[in-house]
Amino acid sequence: MNASDETRLPGIDVSHFQGEVDWRAVAAAGMRFAFIKATEGLDDIDPRFAENWQQSGAAGLLRGAYHFLHPNLDAKKQAAHFLSVVTLDHDALPPALDVEVINGVGPAALAACIETWLETVEAALGCKPVVYTDPSFWRDNIGANLAAYPLWLACYAAQPEVPASWQSWTFWQHSQSGTVNGIAGPVDLDFCRLSLEQLRQLRTG
Repeated sequence: MNASDETRLPGIDVSHFQGEVDWRAVAAAGMRFAFIKATEGLDDIDPRFAENWQQSGAAGLLRGAYHFLHPNLDAKKQAAHFLSVVTLDHDALPPALDVEVINGVGPAALAACIETWLETVEAALGCKPVVYTDPSFWRDNIGANLAAYPLWLACYAAQPEVPASWQSWTFWQHSQSGTVNGIAGPVDLDFCRLSLEQLRQLRTG
């Protein structure tokens, strides 16, 4: 399939850095989904997660929660922290794991940490989490084959580079400096290559 032929549903991802979001305006601007930062490390909770989670769902967006991984910390405890904060509902996408720092950890230990978090959350929620990463970061620091998990690619080139483990991306963060009605300042812009119906079914496979 050529890139021009792909379905590309528009979406965003946010954290407290975006401040107060007018989610109804975001939905009216055509955004169909969002990933929202929930947790980081062992005990950090994004201060706007609860508000963003509730209001984005009320505005009709499909949304997923993500955890920012610190590979030098216990993966099972990080997963438990995430699971203690996030409750999935009918508008929820699979959770996502943000993998973008190494914290001094080597490739084998980093891969093991990622796999443990993914497996722990999958066992608890019954769906495969999404892996968020940059292609060069993955190539240089990990290289593990986690193609069983959907890929959320961070790549700002005109054509995204997909890490060797995966056949293709499911989500693509294609800009760090987008503008969307309802958000003051820049916001990450994403595409999903699934149809809206396929996206709704992603959690159940």
